[in-house]
Amino acid sequence: MSRFFGSLLVILVVVALAGCSALPAAPSTPNAGRVVVYSGRSENLVAPVFAQFTQATGVQVEVRYGGTAELAATLLEEGRNSPADVFYAQDPGGLGAVAAADLLAPLPEDLLTQVAPQFRAEDGTWVGISGRARVVVYNTERLRPEDLPQDVRGFTAPRWRGKIGWAPTNASFQAMVTAMRQMWGEEETRAWLVGMQANQPVVFEGNAPIVAAVGNGEIEVGLVNHYYLYRFLREQGESFPARNYFMNNGGPDSLVLVSGIGRLAGGKNPENALKLIRFLLSPVAQQYFAGQTYEYPLVAGVNPERGLPPLESLTGAAIPAEQLADLQGTLNLLHATGILP
Repeated sequence: MSRFFGSLLVILVVVALAGCSALPAAPSTPNAGRVVVYSGRSENLVAPVFAQFTQATGVQVEVRYGGTAELAATLLEEGRNSPADVFYAQDPGGLGAVAAADLLAPLPEDLLTQVAPQFRAEDGTWVGISGRARVVVYNTERLRPEDLPQDVRGFTAPRWRGKIGWAPTNASFQAMVTAMRQMWGEEETRAWLVGMQANQPVVFEGNAPIVAAVGNGEIEVGLVNHYYLYRFLREQGESFPARNYFMNNGGPDSLVLVSGIGRLAGGKNPENALKLIRFLLSPVAQQYFAGQTYEYPLVAGVNPERGLPPLESLTGAAIPAEQLADLQGTLNLLHATGILP
C-alpha cells in the first residue's frame, strides 16, 4: 500500500465514521483499550487494515494468526475461557464450528443487514466481510479456456496427470470439499478425491505458490481462490502467463466463499469487538479489500476491482453458509483418503 493511500485511508475512515455513534469520529487517546483477534486470515492481507483501525480509533489490536481450522479447534478447546474477543475466519466452516458450540454472541441487526442474507449466519452470530470465488487458474501459453473441463470432476482424466496443483491443508480448499460433501454426497466426493490423488497432483501449502507454479509452467492448472492471480498481475504485469477460469456451473467448484467475523460470547472487550467489526464493514475498509487484496466487497455501493466479473454475475454454489460448518467431517475424509496424513 502506498504512503499516499495509507494516509488517505486514515482521513477517509475518520470522515466516513464521524456520524456513527459506535465509533469515535477521530483517533482516541492511547488508553482506548484493546481487542484480541484470532485471525485465520493471513497477516500480509489484514494487518494493514487492523493498523488503520487503530489509527482511527486508538484501540490496540492484538492478533493471533493461524489457520482457520487450527484456530477454530483452539477456540473449541479454550471455550468461554478464551482470551479472544473476535474470530476472523477465512471461510464459514470454522465460524460454523465455533457457533455450533455456542461460543459466538449474536451481532446487532443493523450490523448484520449491511450484507446480503447469503453472506451472514442465519442465527446472526457472524457476518461476512469479503468474498472469494473458487476458480481454476491456468497457464495461457499451454491452454485455452475451451481446453478446460466444465467442472472439477473432469480433472480426474488421465490427461491431467501430474499437471494439477492443489493445497489440501488450505481452509478454502477444505470448504470446497465440504460443499462437495453436501451437494454431491460422501461417496461421490470420496471418489473425486481418490481420482484426483491417482492423478498425482502437485501439493502446495497455499494458493499463491500454486499461481506462481502455473505462471512458470511447473503445472498447467491449479485450484485456488480468484484474488491471488491479481497480485501477480500487479507485480509482473499483464504478460504474466496465467488467468482465472470461473466455472460458473453452480457446483461446489464455483463456490463463492466469504471471510467472516464473529464476536466471542466470553470476550472481555465486547465494545471494541463491535467497533472492529463495524469498521471492517465501513465503505472505506471495504474499498481496501476491493483495491488492495482484490476480493469482492460485500457492502452495497463498493465496487470490486476493475476486470473482476461482478459478484452478481457469478453462478456460485447454491448452498447456505451453515452447511459448510462440518469441517471435522471433511478433515476425517481427507485423512481417510490419504490426502492429509
